[in-house]
Amino acid sequence: MKKRVVELFAGVGGFRVGLEKASEDFEFVWANQWEPSRKSQDAFNCYISHYGESEMHSNEDIESVDKSSIPRHDLLVGGFPCQDYSVARTKAEGIHGKKGVLWWSIYETIEQHEPPFVLLENVDRLLKSPSKQRGRDFGVMLACMDRLGYSVEWRIINAAEYGFPQKRRRTFIFAYKNDTEYAKDLRGKTLEEIVIKEGFFQQEFKASRKDGSDRIGEIEFESEDIPSLSESFKFQFWSSGVMRNGCVYTEELIPFPGDIEFKLLKDVLEKDVPEKYYLNGELDDWEYMKGSKRIERTHKEGHKYTFSEGAIAFPDPTSRPARTMLTSEFSKNRSTHIIKDPQTGRLRKLTPMECERLNGFPDDWTNTGMSERFRYFCMGNALVVGLVEKMGRQIANLK
Repeated sequence: MKKRVVELFAGVGGFRVGLEKASEDFEFVWANQWEPSRKSQDAFNCYISHYGESEMHSNEDIESVDKSSIPRHDLLVGGFPCQDYSVARTKAEGIHGKKGVLWWSIYETIEQHEPPFVLLENVDRLLKSPSKQRGRDFGVMLACMDRLGYSVEWRIINAAEYGFPQKRRRTFIFAYKNDTEYAKDLRGKTLEEIVIKEGFFQQEFKASRKDGSDRIGEIEFESEDIPSLSESFKFQFWSSGVMRNGCVYTEELIPFPGDIEFKLLKDVLEKDVPEKYYLNGELDDWEYMKGSKRIERTHKEGHKYTFSEGAIAFPDPTSRPARTMLTSEFSKNRSTHIIKDPQTGRLRKLTPMECERLNGFPDDWTNTGMSERFRYFCMGNALVVGLVEKMGRQIANLK
């Protein structure tokens, strides 16, 4: 049975690549991608180079989009920024967040269309933000979903722990309407059983509890007064959890992938790499940036402090999964991957195609006219599409 999909914050199409690999039953009916800080809409241009120009592919600020104009859909997906989700009251006692906080565009879309299923992705720190009121932002999100009649499961997943060639930790959020067959099938299960045995993420991303662990939490909240919750809510969310009818159960689980094939950095490397990617006479700079440091500095207010950071392997070992790729991969900085090329024995950077492979995209996916710098940037922002493919295989069979 076809599932109509709407993709928000589409980027270069990571969710679509993953879902279409998972099943032919996903039909993408609308997508939005907009880069407010860039004159050139390179990510959107990459998206339409693969999926065609269409009135169903929107390149405008999602905040200005009339949500009723978005087509009806069965699954809403999107990777959105981690922002300040503090909430204020309106005169009509409704809720609104700060302008530019894109969670509210997701909320408005769900409120308008009530899709049976929602799959979202964010950085792992989402569960702990903001630093001065730990857990508030995610608590606001859960309260919003509860208010709209949804249950929510979440899991922080490190792609490398499930066989992928990059250590990339991301929070995945799966929400479903409480009147779906999937929700009804789970009604007889406790929240704890959903997290450790029966839930959505546990099917493809096996994990077990640690004996004697105290990293378990339960809480109830009132979703009818989200502004008050925003002012006072504070809670420790662990890496796995579920929310149903305002009740939350969360637990820190240990990945247990079972007997699967693990890919390593060496498995994505190209041969006959062009000379421009090799280091030439720059080793001292790189060794300093990658090395450990303890440096005395003076704060702008006058007091002295010690800045310290640990060493990063130089060069990066290719016999392990890669470190997390950042948007700054193109530039000369501490986080940029440097490897010893197995063919030449010389040190070099990763190529754009190798970065695409680390996220599971087809070769040259971003080679669509954008600058090489922005190709790296896009991959630093992207998700690992193989994770979405695994999730998509499950969603395709849900009712």
